[in-house]
Amino acid sequence: METNNSVEPDIFGAALYDYYQNNYTEDIVVHSSLTEDDEIPVPYLFREFDEMPILEQKALELAKGKVLDIGSGAGSHSLYLQKKGIDVTGLDSSKGALEVARERGLKNVVCSRLLDYKQDTYDTLLVLMNGTGIFERIKLVGDYLKHLKTLLNLGGQILIDSTDIAFMYEEEDGSYWRDASRDYYGEVTFSLSYKDQESNSFDWLYLDFETLKKLSKENGFDCELVLEGKHYDYLARLIKT
Repeated sequence: METNNSVEPDIFGAALYDYYQNNYTEDIVVHSSLTEDDEIPVPYLFREFDEMPILEQKALELAKGKVLDIGSGAGSHSLYLQKKGIDVTGLDSSKGALEVARERGLKNVVCSRLLDYKQDTYDTLLVLMNGTGIFERIKLVGDYLKHLKTLLNLGGQILIDSTDIAFMYEEEDGSYWRDASRDYYGEVTFSLSYKDQESNSFDWLYLDFETLKKLSKENGFDCELVLEGKHYDYLARLIKT
């Protein structure tokens, strides 16, 4: 399969639009530098609150004030908050995903890369579905946290989840292997494919909680562990100090 490097295909936008138009025939395929290919079931991206993992439910319960849903996709999180009367904006770089979210009833959407977005400030930044992935690489976490801080009102919070993927490096004898080409074991490179399109490769960062806490403190946040999931995943709250 060839990738057009000059124009990045809107993989999520295409898949979400097909599903929303009742043209669902296949899922998004995830190609990883760490494991074998996997799939993102497209219907899962349209889930209701009762179908969400407990970490996402808890984050939505804690969201307050003016909210920015970063990587909002089809708008499932944002629509839940909007129905509760919360002022929420969905931010995503996928035009197709935001069009679907808008057609589903989401009132406020912004199409932008996160680091380019500087238009407003919020009381809650919502960064879910292994949200630390947006940081890309361990060396970029500080840059992203500094930018997120500029989007927060005084006392504002970031609700973010992640997974400690150390278990994926464990050998049968209990020892661990590491990729010497990486600065941190949670750095993974992905690409996505859907039907006849494939995305360019992109970096994604899974952070263990103690590392997130350390980097948060270095960048002006108090970081607390809100909830742990069943498989090395967790929800954290970062408070702007």
